[in-house]
Amino acid sequence: MLAKRIIPCLDVEKGRVVKGTRFLELVDAGDPVAVAARYEAEGADELVFLDITASHEGRAIMLDMVRRVAETIFMPFTVGGGIRTLDDAVQLIHAGAEKVSINSAAVRTPELVTAVADRLGSCATVVNIDPKRVVREGREVWEVFVNGGRVPTGLEAVPWAQEVERLGAGEIVLTCMDRDGTRDGYDLEITAAVSKAVGIPVVASGGAGCAGHLADAIEFGKADAALAAGIFHFGECTIREVKELFQARGIAVRPALHHGHA
Repeated sequence: MLAKRIIPCLDVEKGRVVKGTRFLELVDAGDPVAVAARYEAEGADELVFLDITASHEGRAIMLDMVRRVAETIFMPFTVGGGIRTLDDAVQLIHAGAEKVSINSAAVRTPELVTAVADRLGSCATVVNIDPKRVVREGREVWEVFVNGGRVPTGLEAVPWAQEVERLGAGEIVLTCMDRDGTRDGYDLEITAAVSKAVGIPVVASGGAGCAGHLADAIEFGKADAALAAGIFHFGECTIREVKELFQARGIAVRPALHHGHA
């Protein structure tokens, strides 16, 4: 059985890690290299960096950050936020990212997913999907939103997940907008529906409040990995605690050994 992954997510603005509530009230939380090295030492399996402002001017700062992180840590990391062109993706991979994550641009220009997969490989091509529960014509649907959850697309989560797999994506990060930042746990129903509908790994995201929520995402949401931000950043829960719980519940996981640069 493949080991299930535990992935801290770091929001980055102008080359610094920030903490906030729903992208507001941002507080500086340190240098990305130092934060990444700490998570590697704690036994995280991967990291995700999200450039939350992703302005064109910030691209050079982000590339420099990616280079510095790649020189310091051994574990794989994904970079997302503001990737609009194949060149954006190629530059991030050349700077040292293992994968790139495409969100809004995947909806607007689906051919970008295929272009990135053709050039960099499906294994390096991640698509973020942000669904919300909405009532449309008297029935509840899981509608995909873009632009940080602000703009509805009319797409539904399960068929869109199947489409991005067909386009060439090798992984999906599924952020349930209704749960994001709530600490109430992942939306297991949406997570399981998407996980069962595709043959590529699905990373559960949005709503982790304790170690048990990450285990639930794997066990009941059928996810291949669980991503969390606040509970790790604020020290409410450690990578080791999550891995020990996974082991206790019979979920295959890499042991939380100290490895790489301490």
